[in-house]
Amino acid sequence: MLSERQGTILNIVKEHSPITGQHIADQLHVTRAALRSDLAILTMLGLIDARPKLGYFFIGDKEKDLLSQKIMDISIESCLSQPVIVGEHTSAYDAVIAMFTEDAGTVFVATDNILAGVVSRKDLLKTAMGNNDLRALPVRMVMTPVSKVIYVQADEKALAAAQRMIEYEIDCLPVVHVLDTDEEDKKDLQIVGRISKTNITRLFVECGLGRRT
Repeated sequence: MLSERQGTILNIVKEHSPITGQHIADQLHVTRAALRSDLAILTMLGLIDARPKLGYFFIGDKEKDLLSQKIMDISIESCLSQPVIVGEHTSAYDAVIAMFTEDAGTVFVATDNILAGVVSRKDLLKTAMGNNDLRALPVRMVMTPVSKVIYVQADEKALAAAQRMIEYEIDCLPVVHVLDTDEEDKKDLQIVGRISKTNITRLFVECGLGRRT
């Protein structure tokens, strides 16, 4: 389901196409950068398209476009991958080994599958460039803590995951179950999988080739 702003953008493009991203931003009184994720989602759904030096065109109808409807109906749990998990006391060096052994761009740090943080290739590269001893450095000193982690839940739509990755400019999201705890206002995130830009690309191809029903 489109957000209110995405629906407004779609109407603007439908009425004024071709129209540039800057002109759309001007009508909504926001910056061009603020619309980047919305325009990407509408393009991915096949509702609008862009032409160099001309701008955006309206090319679809949400209710009639079977491909976009198919994509919007797919849940994350049907297309997620297995997560790569290391313990909080694992060294940054062993996190690198796990990352390359499993051919993953992101490693999740957890205890008993309860998420503590996330480590990306970029995090490890920045740490290595600082002349740190990766064998002696605990991965928890490198990771993004769980309080700052962007995540999705298994029963959400794949489209929501794609939109979150575009909005926050990240390559992979942990897929979690949110568990209540004894502490007030605190919840644990139990890792059940991961979804990445590769998953989304594969999903798009499968839909285009008719391999998803």
